[in-house]
Amino acid sequence: MRQAWEAAWACEVAEAALTYDAPEAAAIVRRLAAPPAARRWTSIELDGGVVFASLSGVDPSVGHVDLLAVHPERQGRGTGRRLVRAAEDWLRAQGAREARFAGNPPCYAWPGIDVRYTPAACLAESLGYEHYRTAWNMTADLAADLDVAADLERLAGRGVSVHAGVTEQVVAFVREQWNDAWAWEAANAAGLHYAMRDGQVLAFAAWGARPAWFGPMGTRPDATGLGLGRVLLRRCLAEQRVAGQATAQIGWVGPKRFYSRAVGARVERVFWLYRRELG
Repeated sequence: MRQAWEAAWACEVAEAALTYDAPEAAAIVRRLAAPPAARRWTSIELDGGVVFASLSGVDPSVGHVDLLAVHPERQGRGTGRRLVRAAEDWLRAQGAREARFAGNPPCYAWPGIDVRYTPAACLAESLGYEHYRTAWNMTADLAADLDVAADLERLAGRGVSVHAGVTEQVVAFVREQWNDAWAWEAANAAGLHYAMRDGQVLAFAAWGARPAWFGPMGTRPDATGLGLGRVLLRRCLAEQRVAGQATAQIGWVGPKRFYSRAVGARVERVFWLYRRELG
């Protein structure tokens, strides 16, 4: 067993094992290996498999199994089970009292276990993990009409301008209005769009902090009703289309109706979140 970070090898295993995420598997691995500076995390390699684990930045008594992948040629030998147990041992040593198969914002692979990865769900349950929550993503077809020209003209008439790019002002705005996790995602986004009026940030939307996914997005409470979310969402998705994506995952969705109406997004990926106490 090796408790060391070897990028090329881990990326190769992830690409081979994560059949529903193969195109971005290497990017996910690299992102998990570059979390916020304060996060305690590890990667453990064993018999053709790799597991990433980390401590919650909100509650250090909670640990996360962030990614588990076993090369198809090495599956069926109990490697996944041994990797999870090794991750649990590491989490205990860090003081964790609970382990979760659940996303550890802001740097995560998935909200939980994609229900299509049936062996992973079966493994979690066989190890005593309980399903305690369900999350979902929505898929946006990037061939859809994403034009916002009329919206930009309307907003300009109300003194609102829309911009692109990561700035310290926007990151500070996100931290003040929401939390450090969203601020980290904004700072590490591949694309960031925001609205301003009178020198003040009103809303933002980001994509790519979690590779290829859209989010997070938010509007200041006193700026709701201006239609900023729809405009910023569409600008981000248009940018993802230019980057070569045919679809975009809207991650860990709350307001399904908004995304459905704004860009015709549909619920597609479903995730089960699991947890168990560490004895």
